Amino acid sequence: MRVVSLVPSLTEAVALSAPGALVGATDWCSHPAGLDVTRVGGTKNPKVDRILALAPDLVIANEEENRAPDLDALRAAGVEVLVTEVRDVPQAFRELARVLDACGVQARPRWLDEAEWTWSSLPAPDRRTTAVVPIWRRPWMVLGRDTFAGDVLARLGVDHLYAAHEDRYPRIPLDDLLAAAPDVVVLPDEPYRFTGDDGPEAFPGLPCALVSGRHLTWYGPSLADAPRVLSEALRAARR
Repeated sequence: MRVVSLVPSLTEAVALSAPGALVGATDWCSHPAGLDVTRVGGTKNPKVDRILALAPDLVIANEEENRAPDLDALRAAGVEVLVTEVRDVPQAFRELARVLDACGVQARPRWLDEAEWTWSSLPAPDRRTTAVVPIWRRPWMVLGRDTFAGDVLARLGVDHLYAAHEDRYPRIPLDDLLAAAPDVVVLPDEPYRFTGDDGPEAFPGLPCALVSGRHLTWYGPSLADAPRVLSEALRAARR
């Protein structure tokens, strides 16, 4: 089996669960550390010719992270493309199992069992917290309806204020974000890399939680540690 992954979180899952199957991945596929495969460009602009040169049996993609024209071009060249859709935590586990099965993984990996157990045994939050969750600035964009990251936060007791917005990633003026008066502003380090010097200064007087984008938005082995890592960051912001 020769697999090319166009989704960073799925790259990590396949690399750990089907050693030797992965032959190509995007430039953004940073895990596992030291991954030695052919790089095929970005998630939004993969090099189709480079992918085809690898003669993959399967290309793994995601309906949100990858563009339909690129996937259509691969299919037209005779390549099988598996497209995932992940909008909440339970769906993430179902899709991960489907991907690993398609990659020929015979035994369910231990990390997947551990991650599913971790999420199924979460204690009820002591209290619920409201948040806005920017994912970009210039212009400001935030989590809206029907997102995996929004579901992750909700299961940890954080209700983001644009969960009912008609758009999944709405553009909201900064003044409106401030006027929403959330309990906390959640600033991930991807897709926009918010840092202590780039992001919190826009929200004076509001607690800001700088969180790992890998633990907030990736569906893969990082799911096992995500509740702990994210909860620690949220608690630190509210002290």
